[in-house]
This record gives sequence, C-alpha cells and structure tokens, in this order.
Amino acid sequence: MTPHPIIQAAEAKMDKAFQHTLHEFSSIHTGKATPTMVEGIMVEAYDGQMRLKELAAITTPDSRLIQIQPWDKSLIKPIEKALQMANIGINPAVDGTVIRMPLPDMSRERREELAKVAHRLAEEGRVGIRHARREALEAIKKLQKSSELSEDEAKRLEKEVQQLTDKFIADIATHLEHKEKDLTTV
Repeated sequence: MTPHPIIQAAEAKMDKAFQHTLHEFSSIHTGKATPTMVEGIMVEAYDGQMRLKELAAITTPDSRLIQIQPWDKSLIKPIEKALQMANIGINPAVDGTVIRMPLPDMSRERREELAKVAHRLAEEGRVGIRHARREALEAIKKLQKSSELSEDEAKRLEKEVQQLTDKFIADIATHLEHKEKDLTTV
C-alpha cells in the first residue's frame, strides 16, 4: 500500500531538512582534510563568481593537507586570494601550479567551538523537521474538517507523521553524536 500523499510530502520535506543538515555537518572540518572544506568557496574568475570546485581539482593527499590544482594556470592568484578571503583558518601556500593548504592542529577551544556549531546545525535540522510535521498535521486537520478523512484515518496519519518525525530527529542525533566524537578525538 502506498503511503498517503500527505505522508509522502512530509517525508520528502523531512528528508530534505535531514540531508541539508548532513551536508552542513560535512563542512565542519574535524582536523581531517576534506575537499568539502573549500569546494564551495567563490572565486573571481572569467568576469564572474565561480565555485572553486568548478575551477580546479581538489584533492587530499593526506589527512592534514588539501591540494588545489587549477585547470587554468592563470587562476592561481584569484584562487589564492579567494581562499584567504574565505577566512577558514587555513593559509594557502602557492607552489608553482599547485596550491597547498596544510591544516593546523586544532586547539581544544577550537574543537569545542566547532562542537557548538554542530549542535546549532543539528537544532536547525530538527526545526526543519518539526516544521514539516506541523505542515502535515495542518493538512490532515484540513482534510478532516472538509470530511474527506474519517477521525480514525486522521489519527492514523497523525501517528505516522509523528513516527517519521521521531525517526528523522533520532537520525540527526546519531549523526551529531558521530560528529562530536570526530571533533573531540585528538
């Protein structure tokens, strides 16, 4: 049996909030180099703004280094400038046609600060999920008022919406726990 359209819409919105939260988590660096730390940085190139990942190969040869190799060598300076302007706490070092960004060791304060950021992002994700729940419950009530849904059917749908909400919020909590563990493990 396919789920009710209200349930499908609620699940899609909750999943979108959940996926957004995971994406935001991936941008918090835990002392390990990942391309996601820099790929979204906007660079002044070709008479406009372009994402770094559209202009260069971004690799992590080891866990403490991000390496950026522009496809167009004339973009070395604009990329270096954009990386400095992004203020992500990592200084780019130009080495011929490659830009290397060694990650500094993270202090305890910095780790705690990043854990707070992760908590804020998790709460934003939970708010998005609860918002989707509220919209679904309002839609159910509207259908019940217009007599398109029986009271029993409305109660069943409300219960399904709550189960979805609980599932997505638990998933965010699990990912937050993993992120915190990554951040606090030296």
